[in-house]
Amino acid sequence: MIPVRRSIWHEPRPADAPPIGRLDRLLVGAFAVAVVVEGIVRSDVAWRPLVTVLALTLVPALLWRRGRPLVAALIGWGVAGLLSILQLTTPAGDLDLYSMLAVLILLYSLVRWGSGREIVVGTAFVTVVVALGMYASAAGWADLFGGIVLLLLVVALAAVFRYRADLWQRQQREIRTQERVALARELHDTVAHHVSAIAVQAQAGGVVAGIQPEKAVEVLAAIESEASRTLAEMRSMVRVLREEEAAAFSPQLGVADLPALAHADTKPVVEVSLEGSLTRLARPVDAALYRLAQESLTNAVRHARGATRVGIDVRREGDAVRLRVCDDGRTEPGPVPEPGFGLLGMTERAQLLGGSLSAGPGPEGGWVVEAVLPAEVRA
Repeated sequence: MIPVRRSIWHEPRPADAPPIGRLDRLLVGAFAVAVVVEGIVRSDVAWRPLVTVLALTLVPALLWRRGRPLVAALIGWGVAGLLSILQLTTPAGDLDLYSMLAVLILLYSLVRWGSGREIVVGTAFVTVVVALGMYASAAGWADLFGGIVLLLLVVALAAVFRYRADLWQRQQREIRTQERVALARELHDTVAHHVSAIAVQAQAGGVVAGIQPEKAVEVLAAIESEASRTLAEMRSMVRVLREEEAAAFSPQLGVADLPALAHADTKPVVEVSLEGSLTRLARPVDAALYRLAQESLTNAVRHARGATRVGIDVRREGDAVRLRVCDDGRTEPGPVPEPGFGLLGMTERAQLLGGSLSAGPGPEGGWVVEAVLPAEVRA
């Protein structure tokens, strides 16, 4: 039990807390109107002006519930505790407004957006206030049980959403890590290829310099060109890598290997079309195009319903290369589903190289994946 308590105590705040938006202001406005209306029409509430003013102090708390969840919870539940104390000290009648149920939102926000320390301190405070309120209202066993169940449901719901968001972020980080590992392997191959070429040219230059000194200038120019290209690709790749990864030396497939994916003897038929100058692409771009096409083809074969054809089209468009993979499968009507982790990984790879990727239903049916990458990676 001790390690669990320590892990909860040191739990940081979630990093994805959204800022105050239009829906938050609408919520606060609706709450304020409800409090004022209830304070006017409910004749069974004692000290209605005081109770109404105290309830309106929850307005800033509702706005702070994500940015400062502990402060918001202390304000909201502190008001509830103050009303319970007044209920005990003054037999003036009922002091509760139905609008005060908004404190449940503050409890949810505390567990969903607070740090571990804030959750421990805040829930302890809420527990004291709830016990005080139950005692002040002389609640029976049924009301006590119902109240406890409601609070536990709110806490459980907040914990579930917090865990799901944390799991999603960890999966996103895993996708980025995998893509960076793949890019590190490609960087390894790029450096090995170019440095080997530079070494061979340098050895040849040493021989040529002794026989034909006038040709040594051409050899040096070729070495300079190869070294500059290598340095540009290294800079672009290292810029997106954040930590060292071990990489195995293995040849990378590229655009020239895409025709091997085509086949006409099975369903769906795969057709590959290559247009434009695609022979002098940067090696990271060349490998990325193959990987994106291969992943898109795999998704089409697995998920496209009733597909009979999958087309892979790669063409050079100025300083960019466009990849388009489309199928003729059936698409279900309705909103476009959320992208899976495979598609998110493809998008991450394209963006790391300075490009973009989009996927969705095609205008004539089927599913279309389209990526645009720079032909030369930025230095």
